[in-house]
Amino acid sequence: MSNPSLTTAAPAIDPTFENVWDELVWRGLVHVSTDPEALRALLAGPAITYYCGFDPTAPSLHLGNLVQLLTLRRIQLAGHKPLGLVGGSTGLIGDPRPTAERTLNTRETVQEWVGRLRAQVERYLSFEGENAARIVNNLDWTAPLSAIDFLREIGKHYRVGTMLKKDAVAARLNSEAGISYTEFSYQILQGLDFLELYRQYGCVLQTGGSDQWGNLTSGTDLIHRVEGVSVHAIGTPLITNSDGTKFGKSEGNAIWLDAEMCSPYRMYQFWLGTADADVVDRLKVFTFLTRAEIEEYAALVEAEPFRRAAQKRLALEVVATVHGIEAASAVIAASEALFGQGDLSALDAATLRTALEELPNAAVAAGSSVVDALVATGLVSSASEARRAIAQGGVSVDGERVESDEATVPLGLPGGVSVLRRGKKTLAGLLPA
Repeated sequence: MSNPSLTTAAPAIDPTFENVWDELVWRGLVHVSTDPEALRALLAGPAITYYCGFDPTAPSLHLGNLVQLLTLRRIQLAGHKPLGLVGGSTGLIGDPRPTAERTLNTRETVQEWVGRLRAQVERYLSFEGENAARIVNNLDWTAPLSAIDFLREIGKHYRVGTMLKKDAVAARLNSEAGISYTEFSYQILQGLDFLELYRQYGCVLQTGGSDQWGNLTSGTDLIHRVEGVSVHAIGTPLITNSDGTKFGKSEGNAIWLDAEMCSPYRMYQFWLGTADADVVDRLKVFTFLTRAEIEEYAALVEAEPFRRAAQKRLALEVVATVHGIEAASAVIAASEALFGQGDLSALDAATLRTALEELPNAAVAAGSSVVDALVATGLVSSASEARRAIAQGGVSVDGERVESDEATVPLGLPGGVSVLRRGKKTLAGLLPA
């Protein structure tokens, strides 16, 4: 059952900042930029057109992309006009990875992923009003371009020596894999995107991750050479955890924005696990909470870290942003009920099942032995250990203590599942066989 009392921060800029640039800086979203003073003045003036690109190298965007999506939205809320670019052409190549060549996907696969990513990008922008967003596809201007025209009109403006110095290219040149001409050319294609968007829409700003800085400046340099004007780029920081581990993955798996690839429950648990040392920075980057609200949570982290108030708010905000308030409410109810603070039988069947699939689980038949279920889920290593746990009163099914080692599994919760517990915090899911 969802909790109708939950509320989240409405997307808005913080009025306590004089300029959206100042807010971006405060939130830690500017790692590198072309000209801070010029950008501050630009963003304080009349509406500009700006863009960020997303390549369909997977069927979904992930948490790293969410940084860009929310940055696009923040700047739009300040009155500017966003272009969300989905890379129908650059996605056929992929930007150079640090160690090895990408596996090239088929045109049909890339086309399908373009559609999926476009739908995701559209969720985060407003398509109404004077600063309505547009979605563009770079295949529209690269597909008609012949190789000769590309080399004559665009390639002539690039110097190989400069291209070799780009971090991504240099890393690959020094690796055993080397780099193909295909991936070496990626920065030219991204530069062409910025030039075309400048010509078609007057676009004067590109945002992206700081690891893409070489590609971002490829566009600013090209426009300066060809059009004789200065345009801008902002590189957001790569998000890292305070302990040095990679952000955005849970148990080695990326946290995708597609609910089929990463359930809202799993996403919620990921954010709940945020370390105290990281949670305030995450609130700044991934939520629309105001400076004052975030400072209140920072104080709570210091005074009452055991309450995990900041982590709970962070998890609520992000899941609601990505999947909607109803999904967020449902996974919070499931999380609380699984740990003894709610009614398991009142939960939404689909949410409960996805939650149990994230736990150790086993497929069993209704009426199966609880002893066998304990072994099948790995909560115990043997039947004798299962019997001892039951005798000690440490096993429950669906919130009810198991009194006998003859007890059976009911699979009576919504969706025909059961929750198996050993001790206070060790849970497993029982799914219908």
